[in-house]
Amino acid sequence: MRRSDIIAAVATAPGRAGIGIVRVSGPRLEQFARGLIARQLAPRQALLANFLASDQQVIDCGLALYFPEPHSYTGEDVLELQGHGGPVVLQLLLRRCLELGARLAEPGEFTRRAYLNDKLDLAQAESVADLIDATTAQAARCAVHSLQGAFSERLKGLAQSLTELRMLVEANLDFPEEDIDALNRDKLQRRLAGLRQELAGIEEASRQGSLLREGMSIVLAGLPNVGKSSLLNKLAGQDVAIVTEVPGTTRDAIRQSIDLEGVPAHLIDTAGLRESADTVERLGIARTWELIERADIVMMIMDSRSGETAADRKILERLPEGIPRVKVMNKIDLTNEPTARRQSEQTTPMVWLSAKTGEGVGLLRDALLNVGGWRGNSEGLFMARERHLSALSDTGSHLERATHCLGQIELMAEELRLAQSALGSITGGVTADDLLGQIFSRFCIGK
Repeated sequence: MRRSDIIAAVATAPGRAGIGIVRVSGPRLEQFARGLIARQLAPRQALLANFLASDQQVIDCGLALYFPEPHSYTGEDVLELQGHGGPVVLQLLLRRCLELGARLAEPGEFTRRAYLNDKLDLAQAESVADLIDATTAQAARCAVHSLQGAFSERLKGLAQSLTELRMLVEANLDFPEEDIDALNRDKLQRRLAGLRQELAGIEEASRQGSLLREGMSIVLAGLPNVGKSSLLNKLAGQDVAIVTEVPGTTRDAIRQSIDLEGVPAHLIDTAGLRESADTVERLGIARTWELIERADIVMMIMDSRSGETAADRKILERLPEGIPRVKVMNKIDLTNEPTARRQSEQTTPMVWLSAKTGEGVGLLRDALLNVGGWRGNSEGLFMARERHLSALSDTGSHLERATHCLGQIELMAEELRLAQSALGSITGGVTADDLLGQIFSRFCIGK
């Protein structure tokens, strides 16, 4: 990847549309634009023009927008050609850009150039992709919050406090005979405690934002014919799974994504868990256990008429430790006490409901959000990724070790340096080239 290249790509989604956009970025695009439009472009003013082929035949007619560097998305000259959104005409327009000396942009290259030209930091750049991929309104708002720099500002404030502490510690190392700002054990403890408290607040907001980004994987498990597929349909609001009175109807996993109060939830209906001589059903049951191993939450469905049976307990005992679970007593409409309710067995909530009538399904939604760790407020959250959470965790570990090194200033200084390095990797202050390649390769071409 050479930053001196002119790059071009179709920036709108594949398929037919009323409008399609070809985006071009690179140095000195005025001459490039004249070869395509044969007219002078004024900065940041839309110009209705013909887009011309090499033989001066008109490819399309549309709007041309020119953004001179550095006042553009990438920080370079940017040209946007807004024409009709047919796949053929857009490919003809893109081909003409390549004839004029541009090359096809790599995935995420426009945003990568914006990062390299200091238009965005790395956390903001990643939030661009998160905004495009957002599956709920809450997730989209959270991504915009990060794109506008809220996450970066919190990190910047923490980094500034960490820098000030490092200055005091390292000054004491360089000038041990001086009394630098009354440096002592109590003062260091207070400063470190303040840093760790601020970091804890950022971590909590980041975990909530990560939940909005990744969603929750919820596996519906239980014996055959307890109403797993009916409950999936009720939660999804549509008939996505076949429901019959015949046990073992569901043989393979059925997946459906839903919105739980703005949190994406990926429901997976599975084969009923039982001993079976049917080869196909046994394969479905084996897949069910594989899915349970990878789940964020297991929803154990039982028949409220019989309660928790020995067969149910056998399944519950086999569930992997550490995976949160919600017990569901279904079919209360067929019992003598058709009352929806929710209670907890230690840390495991239990909900009585009817998948047929929908009574109690709201209680189940609340239980799933609670078990999944959602706190119910998207204000002030950041669209965090796994690498962000890992870097924040590393920062916390180094700060904790620094706390244990109060009597050894040299070791403390090193732990604070490592903490700042881990923190800087989030916004790109300390970032390896291979990490950049990994991040931007997941973007769409044209962004």
